[in-house]
Amino acid sequence: MSRTRLAGRTVVVTGAAQGQGAAEVAAAAREGATVIATDVLDEAGEKLAAALRTDGLEVSYRRLDVSSPDDWAALADRLDVVHGLVNNAGIPVRARLGEVELADWERAFAVNTTGAMLGIQALAPLMPAGSSIVNVGSVAALTAHHAVAYTASKWALRGLSKVAALELAPRGIRTNLVHPGYIETPLMATANPVFVAAHLAMTPQGRAGSVEEVAPLVVYLLSDEASYVNGAEITVDGGYAAHGGVKAITNALDAPVADR
Repeated sequence: MSRTRLAGRTVVVTGAAQGQGAAEVAAAAREGATVIATDVLDEAGEKLAAALRTDGLEVSYRRLDVSSPDDWAALADRLDVVHGLVNNAGIPVRARLGEVELADWERAFAVNTTGAMLGIQALAPLMPAGSSIVNVGSVAALTAHHAVAYTASKWALRGLSKVAALELAPRGIRTNLVHPGYIETPLMATANPVFVAAHLAMTPQGRAGSVEEVAPLVVYLLSDEASYVNGAEITVDGGYAAHGGVKAITNALDAPVADR
């Protein structure tokens, strides 16, 4: 049976053509929202929207480079009201501190941080009281992490989210942050297998997460069920961030004596 927690609402999702963004689009639409799926992957985005419309859902696709103020302004000009914004777009920049190029550093911030800021600036004026912004961070934003540009850009997104939670709350607009751990998405398809194995070894639940385990949380934060949740940071990571590195100790203690 269909549910309608987001009935009558318009929701914009960035980075929506595939992976986690696509799951968020589908989940919001199935809760009754009219969803504008945005991305720079036009073929995949159009295909997603068409497939969901075939299921009777209200989904359209629009090309949007989140780092472009002009693209955000053009999107805002086409909309009368927005009730939800999911800043999901993000890119991996995996170079280490001594190797990262300035252009890659700046691109990471342009998409992962500035894109969310531009989206808030463009769409918040269209948001009535009761609206919600969900920014998608990462467990890399909670500790030191090997991918320095990605890590720093996601830490900066935390600061942006806190400021938005403070400044927009008097208008009845909530801003919250979701921190996924290792989630099976196309973004992770190019990850170093050594990194994947190490990350999963440090995840107490011992497995990767799925996009279907993230999307329901995003829907909850968009809905009135989260009407007093503002400025929160919620992990979806199988316990990865909970142990602060202690998992390596428990792994060692649990190993057979002969292996120590």
